Amino acid sequence: MPKVSSITRVLEIIEKISYAPKPISPLELSQELDIPKPTIHRLIQNLVDEGFVAVDIGGGIIPGKRVRNLSVALWQQRQFFNEREVILQKLVEDIQETCGIGIPYHMNMVYTNRVTTTLPLQIYLPVGAKSPMWCTATGKLYLSQLSASSRRKMLSNLTLNKFTKNTIIDIDALNTELDRIAKMGVGVDNEEFISEMVAVSVPILDKKSRYLASLYVHAPTVRVSLDELLEHVPRLQTAAQDIQALVYELQS
Repeated sequence: MPKVSSITRVLEIIEKISYAPKPISPLELSQELDIPKPTIHRLIQNLVDEGFVAVDIGGGIIPGKRVRNLSVALWQQRQFFNEREVILQKLVEDIQETCGIGIPYHMNMVYTNRVTTTLPLQIYLPVGAKSPMWCTATGKLYLSQLSASSRRKMLSNLTLNKFTKNTIIDIDALNTELDRIAKMGVGVDNEEFISEMVAVSVPILDKKSRYLASLYVHAPTVRVSLDELLEHVPRLQTAAQDIQALVYELQS
């Protein structure tokens, strides 16, 4: 068997941690990658020191700041950014409301793409803006995709501020709402983040049907109700599939 280089081992560790649906232990990494335990502990420590991976509160290994920054930078590469913009532009022409994409980053959602409606009344949430997870259509959809343990950890680390009278800050009520969203596969914001704004989102998935991002549409309630916005879900799902096709090209 050919000898595996240290660089290859490090990249395999980062890849395995990034793809894992939950924090992964050093022992699991050692077994799955066939790397001796002393070596895996040494390599993990080096990656922690350099900011590529981190250790969560339960001792599991998770992607670090540098890997998260890299994932956002790759997602925003001009070629793929422009291709997503074309899909979003057609979506906005059909729906006549502002649409965009949000991805989880640290403890927030970050808007990476946005195409605005030509209608005069708009909500200003530009590319690069951050929004809370627990009260937005994009963030609630992301939280609904997490495992029970990961969701519990995430919610325990969030400060559930009440932005509007509709913001859900009770953990039990929020979990019930997230369970409902998980079954529907559609995130909703019923004036929970910004008063007089409603939003709907659908997931963008990778080849293994894992959550990557949320494709959203939002609008002022003076123009459209949440029920009316939900009527656009099939069109949003079609656009999400078109964006997924771009992702599949990257993963080929």
